Amino acid sequence: MPTVLVVEDEAAIAELIALNLRHAGFEVTLAETADQASAAIAAELPDLVLLDWMLPGQSGVALARQWRAEERTKPLPIIMLTARADEADKVVGLDAGADDYLTKPFSTQELLARIRAVLRRRMPEALDTVVELAALTLDPGTRRVSGQGVEVKLGPTEFRLLHFFMTHPERVHSRSQLLDRVWGDHVFIEERTVDVHVKRLREALLPAGCAAMIETVRGAGYRMTRQASASSAA
Repeated sequence: MPTVLVVEDEAAIAELIALNLRHAGFEVTLAETADQASAAIAAELPDLVLLDWMLPGQSGVALARQWRAEERTKPLPIIMLTARADEADKVVGLDAGADDYLTKPFSTQELLARIRAVLRRRMPEALDTVVELAALTLDPGTRRVSGQGVEVKLGPTEFRLLHFFMTHPERVHSRSQLLDRVWGDHVFIEERTVDVHVKRLREALLPAGCAAMIETVRGAGYRMTRQASASSAA
């Protein structure tokens, strides 16, 4: 489930955007000011930022420039939201590092289309392609997982972890690599966190008979395989 940080100081607009995004299957975090946005980014990198141009304290354009100048946030997908419709303003926003630019007022359908387009360019694995591996089926669009006719209930982190495993099967991934690819940022996260979520994922997969597909490769990390022995989940 892709995560979106909405940086918008008008509460009514922010809540409406958040409602529509959640309905479309996104996880949403809200920030009203540049300081709140910076704090949210420092805590955990989202998959995408919807960034209002006019913010208290610091403009969205200044924030975009700042994030593009820092190694950690340089790849962060950004869509600017603004009431400024002039071509010159659009150029300023794009030059600041925005991936796209949306002028208010805009429709929900256009917003979602722009978000999906940016994510498709930046992180294609976050889109709606159904993934199948052995007995497991994962649908990012509906956020449903099933195995051997049994529906698997997963939390957001376990869902992202399983999605990564299923789209990169038969490969050994270190804890550090999983933190980079699944969490998106591990500045404030310990590698032990991976073990906790792998344990939860295996427990969730037990009713579907698929827990053993996630193997522990001692001294290296984890691997998801199409055929696993029961001992491999130890």
